[in-house]
Amino acid sequence: MSTPWQLVRPEPSVRWRLVLALVLGVAAAGSAVALLATSAWLITAASAQPPILLLLVPIVAVRAFGVGRGVFRYVERLVGHDAAYRVLGETRARVTGRLEKIGPTSQRKGDLLARLVLDVDAVLDLWLRVLLPVAVAAITAAATVALLALLLPAAGAAVALAVLIACTVVPWLTAHTAQRAERNIAGARGDVAATTTETLLTAADVLAYNAVDSVLDDFSRHDARLAAAERRSAWSTGLGSALLVVCIGGASIAALVLGSTANIGGAVFAVLVLTPLALADVLGGIPAAAQLAIRVRAALGRVHELVDTPDALTEPTDPLPLPTGRDLQVKLLRVGYDDGDVLDGLSLDMPAGSRVVITGPSGSGKSTLAAVLLRFLEPRGGEVLLDGVDLARLEGDQVRSVVGLLTQESHVFDTSIRENLLLAKPGVSDLQLWKALYRARLGMFVEKLPDGLDTMVGEHGARLSGGERQRLAFARLLLADRDVLVLDEPTEHLDEETGRALLADLFAAAGDRTVVLLTHRPELVPPHVPRQLVCLT
Repeated sequence: MSTPWQLVRPEPSVRWRLVLALVLGVAAAGSAVALLATSAWLITAASAQPPILLLLVPIVAVRAFGVGRGVFRYVERLVGHDAAYRVLGETRARVTGRLEKIGPTSQRKGDLLARLVLDVDAVLDLWLRVLLPVAVAAITAAATVALLALLLPAAGAAVALAVLIACTVVPWLTAHTAQRAERNIAGARGDVAATTTETLLTAADVLAYNAVDSVLDDFSRHDARLAAAERRSAWSTGLGSALLVVCIGGASIAALVLGSTANIGGAVFAVLVLTPLALADVLGGIPAAAQLAIRVRAALGRVHELVDTPDALTEPTDPLPLPTGRDLQVKLLRVGYDDGDVLDGLSLDMPAGSRVVITGPSGSGKSTLAAVLLRFLEPRGGEVLLDGVDLARLEGDQVRSVVGLLTQESHVFDTSIRENLLLAKPGVSDLQLWKALYRARLGMFVEKLPDGLDTMVGEHGARLSGGERQRLAFARLLLADRDVLVLDEPTEHLDEETGRALLADLFAAAGDRTVVLLTHRPELVPPHVPRQLVCLT
């Protein structure tokens, strides 16, 4: 996506709703101006006590404009918000779709969350508080100036000048004074969100190491930066409102002076003097819109920066069909990241149903190899073959329908055991769920729970032990029924006895599947398991 606008553009089915919201907004604002103008004419004309028949039309018009203003405003808000939320939903779908292709990012979790929630929500501000209000104000102000020009050209010119200043100079000055603050607000919100998220996730360690004060000081520093930016923004908002009042007041005074010397009736004179005051409400949102536009641009720029990240891998334009064999071969593999290669010249032969244990110290490339086997990462050289077919010639989803992954931090969702398992294969029967649990040696434990499969496991599986979480994740992997199982440090956070028992059960439950174990603790592998041992350095 080359520009932020392409990211937030409305689909054709939504555009007519936005146009309808614009029309309704103009009708509501026009009713407000017409209400004041008609009321001024009616009160002034009625003071002369003319025949009541002469006042019936303006009386009905006042009622109609008064009711119409509320009705049009309500429907405009209804249609406008409906359209804006539809655009927001479409934008969120585009962002989520791009993130799926980008793969894991280096963004801090809190900052990523802020971009996906707060910054994407700027789409609502863009349409509801910037584009639609400015368009409504411009059209209504132009119509008002045209009306006043018909009554007294000189007064129309004076009001036109005031409107021009209010629509150009005032928002420019407001935006200019708030430019730096508004640009900093989006980033400051991301820092606050990131700090908050990290603090909540690491609360236990922070308390254990008595680091509460330093963490709170860091949070206070980011919060103070955000508060300072918002105060500067508020000051600019106040400046814009004050200047707008000066412009509208000046327009009314100019109409008063010019009308007092013109040969016009009292009712027309009242309309000339009072009607510009109605523009205060119509134009009141323009300074804020100009200021908010800077914040929206910064927020959408952060989202665009995220989704404009190059894809982690390139899908083939003409993918080959998935081969039937499950032999895996790694030939002279070279892969790495921006700071250099992690693996260079690695070759492996993994026949279907084999057991391969790949060991090495932290940073030797074990997790990188797992990412390549699941086609999350593009090799820089060499190739990985599935039954003789290069993985680069297959779509990522094809590869992942064959290769499954169990990591040291496989996510357990804050829901029931049943829902965690159904993630792998939605709609399967309870019998299949129990089979997967028993094969992972977790069935007896779940049976003893009062709610069985409906037991809630807590956030990140907090109500389960480390071994139980891994067994639940492995049951989910077995339920997915992949032919190649990649186990990336599954015993990392477990004690030796639990880790040894877990690996014995994993290899036993794998059956005739290929198992690729990536670990720096090869001594935990049961001695009776035939395996190929590869050491990375």
